Amino acid sequence: MGNLENQIFSSYQRNPDLFDEIFDKNGVVKDVYKTLFDLYGGHSIQDYVRLNEKAKSSFFNQGITFQVYGEKEAKEKIFPFDLFPRIIDTEEWDIIERGSIQRSRALNLFLWDIYHDKKILKQGIVPLELVSSSDNYLHQMMDVDPPGGIYNHISGTDVIKHTDGNYYVLEDNIRCPSGVSYVICNRTALKRALFGVFNHYQTHTVTNYAENLLDLLETVKPKGVDIPNTVVITPGMYNSAFYEHSYLAKTMGVELVEGRDLFVENDFVYMKTIQGPERVDVIYRRIDDLFIDPLEFRPDSALGVPGLFAAYKKGNVTLANAPGTGVADDKAVYTYMPEIIKYYLDEEPIIKNVHTYHCSRPDELKYVLEHISELVIKPVDEAGGYGISIGNRLSKEEIEKVKTQVSETPRKYVAQPIMSLSVHPTYIDENESFEQRHIDLRTFTVLGKNREFVLKGGLTRVALKKGNLIVNSSQGGGSKDTWVLKE
Repeated sequence: MGNLENQIFSSYQRNPDLFDEIFDKNGVVKDVYKTLFDLYGGHSIQDYVRLNEKAKSSFFNQGITFQVYGEKEAKEKIFPFDLFPRIIDTEEWDIIERGSIQRSRALNLFLWDIYHDKKILKQGIVPLELVSSSDNYLHQMMDVDPPGGIYNHISGTDVIKHTDGNYYVLEDNIRCPSGVSYVICNRTALKRALFGVFNHYQTHTVTNYAENLLDLLETVKPKGVDIPNTVVITPGMYNSAFYEHSYLAKTMGVELVEGRDLFVENDFVYMKTIQGPERVDVIYRRIDDLFIDPLEFRPDSALGVPGLFAAYKKGNVTLANAPGTGVADDKAVYTYMPEIIKYYLDEEPIIKNVHTYHCSRPDELKYVLEHISELVIKPVDEAGGYGISIGNRLSKEEIEKVKTQVSETPRKYVAQPIMSLSVHPTYIDENESFEQRHIDLRTFTVLGKNREFVLKGGLTRVALKKGNLIVNSSQGGGSKDTWVLKE
């Protein structure tokens, strides 16, 4: 292992078949981690246990929790956080950032096209049936021009590093990507627990997200508005990401509202205040499409604002993200991302897709049914890691069950080879030791009118269960602070 005085890594076991972010193939610490490794190595496990408790209480006191919906009831949990940060150097980050912007731009142009001229569908590059059969394709959005021409103002791109050392995009999230508040709170918690480590590295800040988000949202204000009034709309305090909604509103310095706080008059949106109604121009929404307006979508929705969609269609209010963006983060559309990037931007993808089989194609369905044990099967429209089957973990009976599900509704499923996500030393509470755990990265890209911003950090998610590849917090995952180094 090399440094034996390094107590906290003395029991660390490396699996040579996995790509370890800190150690090279020979077990030597990579250059970029050397200083950090030595700094952490100066602590004993007892110190670490104490610091870890301190970080936990910092999260608890800030109210950083999320809901896990169990079999019986929803539980409020503190977001598991690991004190050993992930470091990404300038060159690697450059690829990730350019790749994230490229995808966000291409998806935005794709959305404009499929709700207007449908050129890509008419030319057969993306099958019409794929888009028209998507539950998230809203016919109400046909020929609607979103202010500033932006649909996916905020995108979350999930990126993994494979055993070959290259980055791949696992999926695009452009409906309501969440998790950015944890990025910022991870940084705060780490600074509180181990302030000294920051003196040894030049790290980009992550606390500038809210101001950039607000600036870029203001670039897509409705026509004729000088200084837009922006709000964040939440389904309310029982939503699993409510902490994030309130955190973003607070850090942007804008009001956090629920549907009942707004009303529409003459196709303009107003907020009820003690001083009387106040016009609202930009709404960052964390409510799903079908709940935003009971007059246009689900009539039983108590979360939305009656008349909001009519005001939006008239161009009197900006909704971020635009309704109907979910059609483009469908995992079946993901299979066409290389073609979509080529078509609209005339570029090759900067970060490759993971090879994906779409079960609605008969030859691919046949392959998937014959090779389930080597594949990950995913429903095209679920988020949060729900509904995923990892082939090599399934019993014979479970494999047969998955085969039946996929055969009955092939449009609903895609399959990918089981990718070996890179691993990172992670502190495991119950063993009081560092162990290898799989990680991924969610980047956050904000598109405005003629300007974009990528948060230099992002959310490194950790699969805390040994050997598990699913990193979502709803599936028991945790996270790490992510350091992007300055040149």
